[in-house]
Amino acid sequence: MGRKLQGRLIIATHNAGKLWEMQRLLAPHGVDAISAGELGLPEPPETGTTFIANARLKAHAAMTATGLPAFADDSGMCVDALDGAPGVYSADWAGNPRDFGAAMDRVERELLAMGMLGSRASFNSTLIIAWPDGHEAIFEGSVAGALVFPRRGTQGFGYDPIFLPDGESRTFGEMMAEEKNAVPDDDRLPISHRARAFVKLRAACL
Repeated sequence: MGRKLQGRLIIATHNAGKLWEMQRLLAPHGVDAISAGELGLPEPPETGTTFIANARLKAHAAMTATGLPAFADDSGMCVDALDGAPGVYSADWAGNPRDFGAAMDRVERELLAMGMLGSRASFNSTLIIAWPDGHEAIFEGSVAGALVFPRRGTQGFGYDPIFLPDGESRTFGEMMAEEKNAVPDDDRLPISHRARAFVKLRAACL
């Protein structure tokens, strides 16, 4: 049994899309969540080489700055034909300021050069909660699928318009966020990687 979340929680992100998804997932559980961005906290350099390492960096930075439990996500798209890239560097491929259109163009360009536009891929999410006393909880979720070009849909964010999850006829970019991140009341898996990780977090901490 994991430690239960109580009181205020810092969501350690400056990404508006991720923040909205996390707040929607937490809202039914009465968690008083505020983002690192709203508090004016700086974004720590994401120097880790794994999703766990970067999620840990973000959670611990927010926790140390506020003295409150902090919740962080690190996630990305891993393309089989690109040996798992962009993976943990998914945001880096979008440059600064972020341009995920250019990042998706890069994925398409590299796959086209290899003759593998229909490559398999997965979206992966690692959620970490860090408490001020040093306790930490880690939850992971993933969803497999294929890449489609040209892009389809304008919903979501990041690489959503080119990712077609297994068993679905629409890309993440064609799904409303409420549907993509819905957590079923039965034993069915949620559609998104982040919601799948959250189901594990909910069972342990909420």
